[in-house]
Amino acid sequence: MNDTLFIALAPVFIIATYIYYRDRWEKEPIGLLLLSLLLGAIVSIPVVFIEHRLMQRPVFELDSLLSSATYEGFVVAAATEEFFKFLVFMLVIWNNRNFNEKFDGIVYAVFISLGFAGIENVLYVFSYGVEIGYVRAFTAVPLHALVAVVMGYHLGLAKMGTNRRNGHLLLALVLPILFHGFYDWILMIRQSWYLLLYVPFLYFLWHRAFRRIKTLSEESRFNPKNTWKLPDDFFKKN
Repeated sequence: MNDTLFIALAPVFIIATYIYYRDRWEKEPIGLLLLSLLLGAIVSIPVVFIEHRLMQRPVFELDSLLSSATYEGFVVAAATEEFFKFLVFMLVIWNNRNFNEKFDGIVYAVFISLGFAGIENVLYVFSYGVEIGYVRAFTAVPLHALVAVVMGYHLGLAKMGTNRRNGHLLLALVLPILFHGFYDWILMIRQSWYLLLYVPFLYFLWHRAFRRIKTLSEESRFNPKNTWKLPDDFFKKN
C-alpha cells in the first residue's frame, strides 16, 4: 500500500518542488502553499459528485462517440474541474497579500491543481493498479499542472497588469478548460487517427508552460535586474 501511495503522489511532489524552485526571487509561504494543495484536494469531493451528476443527466442526447467524448471531455471533466480550481484561487489567493507579483499566479494555481491531481491519481492507482500510476505520472498529472500554468499566468497578468484585467480573468478560466478538454477528448474518442495528435499536443502544452514560467520569472519585480524599475519608496510601502 505504501508503495502504491508513493507512486500515486510522487509526480505531484516532484512538480511542486520544481515550481517552488523556479520561484527564485521571493519564495511563497510554505503554509499557504500547503493550504493551496489541501484545498485543491478537498475541492475534488464536490467535483466528483458534480461529474457523476452530469454523467447521469447529460444536457443533450449522446447519440455518437464524438458527441459523448465532447460532452465528457469538455463539460463533465474539464469545465467542472478547472472551474473549481479557479474558484479556490479567487476565494483564497486573489486578495491574499502574498499574491504580490505575476509569477505567484503560476505558483498558487499549480499547487491548487496538484492537490486535485494528487487525489485523482490516488483514486486511479488504487482502482486500476500501479501500472496506470506510471503512465499518469508522465501524462495526466503533468496535464493538470500545465493547464494550471496557463491559468496562473493570466491570473498574474490580471492582478498585476495595467490593462485588460477582465480579459485575462476570462482567459484564465477558458483556456485551461479548452486545453484540458481537448486532452481528454483525444483519449476518449478512442480512434487511432486522433491519437496521433496526443504527443504533439502534450509537447505544445509543455513548451507553452515553460515559456510562461521563464517569462514571468525573468520579469519578476523582485529580480535584482528589474529593481531599478521600482519607485524609490516601493519597499517602504510593501
